[in-house]
Amino acid sequence: MHQPRPPRPRVYLAGPDIFFRDCERIYRNLKAACERLGLEGIEPSDGGLDAGATGSDDERARRIYEGNIALIRQADGVIANLMDFRGLEPDSGTVFEIGFAVALGKPVVVYGVPKGTYASRVGAARPCAPDAAGVLRERDSGVMVEGLGQCLNLMLACSTAIESSAEAALARLARLLERAAHP
Repeated sequence: MHQPRPPRPRVYLAGPDIFFRDCERIYRNLKAACERLGLEGIEPSDGGLDAGATGSDDERARRIYEGNIALIRQADGVIANLMDFRGLEPDSGTVFEIGFAVALGKPVVVYGVPKGTYASRVGAARPCAPDAAGVLRERDSGVMVEGLGQCLNLMLACSTAIESSAEAALARLARLLERAAHP
């Protein structure tokens, strides 16, 4: 008797990629990489909206939000592109999705993180100097620049696994999901 094939682990593909002109190619490549690893890649939802969708912007935004929340709940894990997006930080929507997945107990592996520490990147972009206690601060505002040698804000660095590329992130997530399935 033929045994049914077990479902492939589902991976939510978080990141600002949806905003790029070539997002279809990006998601096609990510899904192909998932397929090679025995995973199913799930791209963010548009909430079932098509080009002729009606409703207010608030209603449309709510549908997109709810669609993506449902996809993250259904996913077994998440990979997230944490490239700098419109500044020195990752896309805020992606950061929310990571926090939501982590709160649900799902493994999250990230990629696209710029080289160096967060403090060194801020110091290269804005005038900074250590204060009398040795704390790095922005000169103009006096705001502390988070240190601790992390490549990202510590809440992201400590809650995720960090890899150098999407392919490496998917491979690591596949291993994590395999271990979880066969403890």
